[in-house]
Amino acid sequence: MIKRRPSVAGYFYPSNSKELLQEIEEYMPTTLKIDAFGAICPHAGYVYSGSVAGAVYSKLKPKEIFILIGPNHTGYGENVALMTEGEWEIPLGSIKIHSELAKKIIEKSPLAKDDIHAHLHEHSLEVQLPFIYKLNPEAQIVPITLKMLSLKDCLSLAQGIVLAVNELNFRDKVVVVASTDMSHYLPDELARKVDSLAVEKIRNFDPEGLYNTVLEHGISMCGFVPTVTMLYTTKLLGAKEIQVIKYTTSAEVSRDYDKVVGYLGAIVY
Repeated sequence: MIKRRPSVAGYFYPSNSKELLQEIEEYMPTTLKIDAFGAICPHAGYVYSGSVAGAVYSKLKPKEIFILIGPNHTGYGENVALMTEGEWEIPLGSIKIHSELAKKIIEKSPLAKDDIHAHLHEHSLEVQLPFIYKLNPEAQIVPITLKMLSLKDCLSLAQGIVLAVNELNFRDKVVVVASTDMSHYLPDELARKVDSLAVEKIRNFDPEGLYNTVLEHGISMCGFVPTVTMLYTTKLLGAKEIQVIKYTTSAEVSRDYDKVVGYLGAIVY
């Protein structure tokens, strides 16, 4: 079996399992669960964005399969890269890939390719896994990384995902998580201002508006393509509402208000 080793354990989150579990539990309060179609979560170091991710995952009703869609920061691999076999190791244990669904998505989407290279050193999906493991240790994943895609390609990929989910009768088993941070390295006041433009489109469940707004205003939202794809996917699956759970910037931890990164958490249901 292919084993994908942790790439950022000890850097973005603790490599010690006891320390990691303790930190995850602090970020995940007991709360009412939402039967969600999807979510938006950040992927920075937990010290900065863990409270946002934890606030989201603590509200999700545990599902069997998490389709994870994140940006490709490394530049390796295909434009739309799926791992279809194996498991991802984290300090808490390991999470298997749902091969049947991953392969079915590739079958239904002409854009999607089976490619391990895009995933070996990419952190945007890995940092989601400890939260998913805490939520449901038996959960499986379908990991997808995206480079820059057109709006048409985002919709095409979403349609392929939905065809695969429906054909396998997995509609009630999956949740689609988009991994993204918001503005990068702007003054705090400006970051909040420009991020609010993107958040407004997300609140309105407007994938086209989000795509165009990010490009028009030059918003450095690294995972806007995964987010647009997730919005299309969940809308096609039948989602109607989006609840913004939390927005913050790194300044709330670092106290550096000159160069911040924004973090958003939201649930689609």
